[in-house]
Amino acid sequence: MPTITDILVELDKPGRDPRPEFKAAEFREGVETLKDLEPGMILEGSVTNVTHFGAFVDIGVHQDGLVHISALSDKFVEDPRSVVKAGDIVRVKVMSVDLERARIGLTMRLDDQPGEEGEKPRRGGGERQARGGQKPPRKGAERGSDAGQGVQMGALGAALLKARKKS
Repeated sequence: MPTITDILVELDKPGRDPRPEFKAAEFREGVETLKDLEPGMILEGSVTNVTHFGAFVDIGVHQDGLVHISALSDKFVEDPRSVVKAGDIVRVKVMSVDLERARIGLTMRLDDQPGEEGEKPRRGGGERQARGGQKPPRKGAERGSDAGQGVQMGALGAALLKARKKS
């Protein structure tokens, strides 16, 4: 009976919500589609998902943008969850917009400038980055007819080629 009495007393207070206050991102007026975005814009958004490679942020254009792990902070970030969590309200800068693939590149480093992305050191880029995105050559034997062209193959290919030559 005491529980029912407490419930009735609470129901007599319309409009009162016992939950903590909910804070939502304030989306910029006039920015409603991907076409409205321009590199360099600073927007407020809400983190919708955090992954091992970064965080997705809703900036009010019906497509979440990605803040890569390297753009979450000025310091090295081992785990994105140490910087942001789902539901956080963050300020981001638009770095790139790809209308064809519906992709938005964002950064939380507000001093970054669009177009500088490839110039900053990135995690794990190493030799691949220095070669303009190409994979580094693999060790192993060269293919027979392509040997003059410098085409490389892996260890399994080299072993099969060697076995083929023996027979």
